[in-house]
Amino acid sequence: MPASLPYMSAPGTIKTALDRIKSAATPERVTQDFVQTKLQIKGGTGASVPPFLKKIGLVNSDGSPSILYHKFRNSQTAGQAIAEALKFGYRELFDVNEYCYELSEKELHSLVCQVTGAASDSSVARQTVSSFRNLRSYADFDAPSKAAEVVNDSESFITPSYPPPPPSERGLGLNLSYTINLNLPATADQAVFNAIFRSLREHLLNGE
Repeated sequence: MPASLPYMSAPGTIKTALDRIKSAATPERVTQDFVQTKLQIKGGTGASVPPFLKKIGLVNSDGSPSILYHKFRNSQTAGQAIAEALKFGYRELFDVNEYCYELSEKELHSLVCQVTGAASDSSVARQTVSSFRNLRSYADFDAPSKAAEVVNDSESFITPSYPPPPPSERGLGLNLSYTINLNLPATADQAVFNAIFRSLREHLLNGE
């Protein structure tokens, strides 16, 4: 099934939004009002910014800023955050070519058409390429990334440790441990991970 990749009809707005996100205070929710009032991106173009930011993982599904949003506002991790956002939002491109961010514009256009099934003269394909390249200009793929492993997937192995048994039970000479194989969903929404690990802690790791 052809992929649907994130894009903006006015790709240059991506740079405007990112630059102003860095200077604006972090809101509780990234809404159209925030975009139009604080980021000063008006009209339909401004209205398209929050959905785009959700698709690339900078904003959670409930509109709250994600971990990547906060990392992007830190000058030390901004490049890494956008690299992770690209891998999250354009996963299908990375599945075909893990170095797609190094392709020329022509090569990237061909890859987008391949993945999406779009015609070579498709305006959506051109806008997708421009959107990707505008994000790419902020990304640092050489920075070490641990968060990308969580954003992009998939298996986490947790070996819980427990306090030693009371003296009355130590004579048994038996210590038990186990490993939990946890399949995490492919999402950048921190609230999802918080709920999963909170439930895990309450029901399995409390030692009761």
